[in-house]
Amino acid sequence: MSKALVFMADGFEDIEALATVDILRRGGIDVTTVSITGHKDVESAHGVKITADATFEETDTGEATLLILPGGMPGAANLNAHEGLKKALIEHNRQNRMIAAICAAPMVLGGLGLLDGRRATCYPGFEQYLGSAAYTGELCTTDGNITTGEGPAATFPFAYALLEQLTDSDKTAQIADGMMFTHLMKTK
Repeated sequence: MSKALVFMADGFEDIEALATVDILRRGGIDVTTVSITGHKDVESAHGVKITADATFEETDTGEATLLILPGGMPGAANLNAHEGLKKALIEHNRQNRMIAAICAAPMVLGGLGLLDGRRATCYPGFEQYLGSAAYTGELCTTDGNITTGEGPAATFPFAYALLEQLTDSDKTAQIADGMMFTHLMKTK
């Protein structure tokens, strides 16, 4: 079974973290929320307090199929300040394993040079932090082992893209149909 780690810092964007966890778990993915605060309690950008499944210090990032960085501010900046997380991202990328970041969080990947020469998206205004990536402005962009998302409203396409990469299109369509996402997209 695929294993995903969602890294949470104080100031994370609620929907980007929690909806992604929800969708992946519905799809049968083993998802662990990981606090980088030194304790399991984390507070979102909108004051929602949650208890993560684990702390960074008690998590083996090498066992994960996918590392996920939700955005939000100052959440993304707090992720960017965590040296252990940045080392894990570099190693994950070196092994060509899956990495995902949404909203402001692609700045972490850009700062590490992981987006250089790739296509990527992010929250408008954060393009300057993508390194030499080609900014797409898309809701969700996958280039090789890295998937990036634009922002809160892009969470569903972002999470479904990750689920499809970890499972298949049939499973993803089943989850999207059950959550009424397919219906939503038909009403545009």
